[in-house]
Amino acid sequence: MPENEMSPARSWWKDAVVYQIYPRSFADSDGDGIGDLPGITARLDYLAELGVDVLWLSPVYPSPHDDNGYDISDYQDVDPLFGSLEDFDKLLAAVHDRGMKLIMDLVVNHTSDEHPWFAASRRDGPGGPQRDWYWWRPARPGMEPGTPGAEPNNWESWFSGPAWTYDEGSGEYYLHTFSRKQPDLNWENPKVRQAVYRMMRWWLERGADGFRMDVINLISKDPALPDGQVPQGSTFGDGRPHYVCGPRIHEFMAEMHREVFADYAGRLLTVGEMPGVTVEQARKFTDPARRELDMVFQFEHVGLDHGPGGKFDPRPLKLTDLKASLGRWQTGLARTGWNSLYWNNHDQPRVVSRYGDDSPEHRARSVTLLATVLHLHHGTPYVYQGEELGMANAPFTTLDDYRDIESLNHFIDRTRRGADPDDVLAALRARSRDNARTPMQWDASEHAGFTTGTPWIAVNPDHTRINAETQLAEPDSVFHYYRRLIALRKTEPAIVDGVFHMLLPHDETIYAFTRHHRSTGTELLVLANWAGKVTPLTVPEGWAGTEVILANVPDAGPLAHRHTLHPWEARVHRRTRRH
Repeated sequence: MPENEMSPARSWWKDAVVYQIYPRSFADSDGDGIGDLPGITARLDYLAELGVDVLWLSPVYPSPHDDNGYDISDYQDVDPLFGSLEDFDKLLAAVHDRGMKLIMDLVVNHTSDEHPWFAASRRDGPGGPQRDWYWWRPARPGMEPGTPGAEPNNWESWFSGPAWTYDEGSGEYYLHTFSRKQPDLNWENPKVRQAVYRMMRWWLERGADGFRMDVINLISKDPALPDGQVPQGSTFGDGRPHYVCGPRIHEFMAEMHREVFADYAGRLLTVGEMPGVTVEQARKFTDPARRELDMVFQFEHVGLDHGPGGKFDPRPLKLTDLKASLGRWQTGLARTGWNSLYWNNHDQPRVVSRYGDDSPEHRARSVTLLATVLHLHHGTPYVYQGEELGMANAPFTTLDDYRDIESLNHFIDRTRRGADPDDVLAALRARSRDNARTPMQWDASEHAGFTTGTPWIAVNPDHTRINAETQLAEPDSVFHYYRRLIALRKTEPAIVDGVFHMLLPHDETIYAFTRHHRSTGTELLVLANWAGKVTPLTVPEGWAGTEVILANVPDAGPLAHRHTLHPWEARVHRRTRRH
């Protein structure tokens, strides 16, 4: 079979477009300022009009909300903040009635410290029956338990500080690679794995259509839990080499497939969020013959603007770096495996502010350019709520504006080490996860139509200009461009099946590539001017005068051999060639 052109028996999700909903910020039905399940149900016709096929629901399980629901205290219920299991069933039925599917967010690297499993593990003490459901260890030999440096190893939490918390009641520490209220499950214990699989089957029997799996490649740890190398200028060690794609990860994924997914063959979509995953590792995870996962979320392309200090040390994106990264993933998963395609999610700042231009002059065109480039790559595209409107980063000015634990902990940690608070706030404005979590902008009313109460986090003031009501009424809006882009995927086989070929890999302004569908001979050319200025280019051989099938500028005519692209212009051309 030629490169990434697929067989007729391809899986349904290769043709699909997925829309992520962050329930807390999507639509509030009861005026308490927090989005909920009935609010989502009331907005399903909007999503059906957009044309998406799958809804990915971020966690709605009971939770203390230390990490906005990614700290789960009960896997088999709905948090009253969001509604009830009855509300979930109504939502699921309404989704299915509209011909869409719904996947749940699965968070099983860790639970909340208020989950009954952890309560039993803590209560049991050393040697107790559920103690080894989590990672418990005594203090370092010769160190006083509970004192700085006495932690079992030197790993740093992803949310700053040590990855261990001392439990005075049992005299031992528990591991948490994220918040201290998110203890890590011990996947070495087969009882833990079977309990997780039972829970997953319960949701699938209820009608869920699959799972997005939070940091799933972190579940396998080196049982020795060795110290990590301490980066220059850091207090703690980097434990990631000992748990990112750890020693038994493929064994665990294959077991999950056998125990859960295999019974629902052909029905599900499974996607694993995998920070630090490489192309080679992703190929193994998504190789159908290995029976692990359908696709993974990789982070390489959203780390290209990180400076030496990480995500809160931003630097400008080099377009050639982006081409090299995305091109490598396109080539690496062309024959075996499958790509997921995304710019935005609940953990990333808004892409129009990050890689585009959110000024009034260029916002609409730059966000539609970004959409065109992404959706015309080979893989399954994901749209994050509000992306289809061109929602931008929040103009927060004080620490009180923020709600995200990662952002708040980062501010405390950096200022404690002597950083200028204004510099830290500037970094948060650019990179905080709260940029993605401001309420969905439904209309120009006081709280953007999100709630009749006080929203849990401030609405972006630009909602008076950027909102769904306005864009639904404007045929040339960003929303309707997304709708046309998604519809094109349903009618043009080269988008799903065509071979990808990068053009102009060393050009810092033009992003260009082709997709060739060998069975029909159809070839697409994508041209994108990644700049706020006009840019001349020499059109590739044989493309002058070809048909324009999509463009984000009005009256886009045929290409001339020597052509000039408008600022942030994107266009897709089609021709037929046979061999």
